Amino acid sequence: MEYFCYHRDRPGSARLRRELIEAHWSYMDRYEKELIARGPTFAAGSDVPTGSVHIVDLPDPAAARAFAFDEPNYQAGAYRDVLLRRWRNTLGRTMWEFPGGREGGDRYLVIGLGAGEPVDLDPPADRDAVIAYGPLLSDDGSAWLGTAALLRAPDAESARAVLTAGRYADIEVHEWEFGGRR
Repeated sequence: MEYFCYHRDRPGSARLRRELIEAHWSYMDRYEKELIARGPTFAAGSDVPTGSVHIVDLPDPAAARAFAFDEPNYQAGAYRDVLLRRWRNTLGRTMWEFPGGREGGDRYLVIGLGAGEPVDLDPPADRDAVIAYGPLLSDDGSAWLGTAALLRAPDAESARAVLTAGRYADIEVHEWEFGGRR
């Protein structure tokens, strides 16, 4: 079962995150084979972190909750909240298999929080710009709760346009970069 996990930073937690970077990476190293995508988000136009996204394949909701809440930054209080949802990998690949590579271009995390009938279940036609894409689902996978995407785009508004305007309760766009050790 695939899960989307977005830890949102607590304001002023950048120093704590820097102190815990090795503990965070070591924790994520334990999930190397299960990770589909990972990386930090940033405040617009800056290098100030605002969160951390992980898409991971785990056996069940309990394992996903343990993954999210045992994470060292969460345990130390660096995060203010966690968005954890079942997810479906509609591209069938990891971020490391993205043909555009790790560098080049602006990259974004786009999260559409669902309202009503499911929309945007299939990835956009221009898959060369899409790093990861899939619906956000309830724990049992039966209810659509939104859509999440990692993509390369010229700007935040272009990234937002990957989701259908007016069909979500909210659409968030965050600057994002490939995570993990280099």
